[in-house]
Amino acid sequence: MNLQQGQIVQLTTNPDQAYQVLSIDQDGDCCWVRRWPLSRHGSPAFAVPLRQVACRELAPS
Repeated sequence: MNLQQGQIVQLTTNPDQAYQVLSIDQDGDCCWVRRWPLSRHGSPAFAVPLRQVACRELAPS
């Protein structure tokens, strides 16, 4: 998968929630994400293994 900063994804461990990619660490095989949409007080970032990241299907408009 070709991840890009700012991309909206889902995690295989929590497919009902959207996350925004903040940075990708190819050497460390992980990326930093935060919940999307942002909460009123911000959303803390956390690292997840790249194997747990999946592209999110956009709902039809």
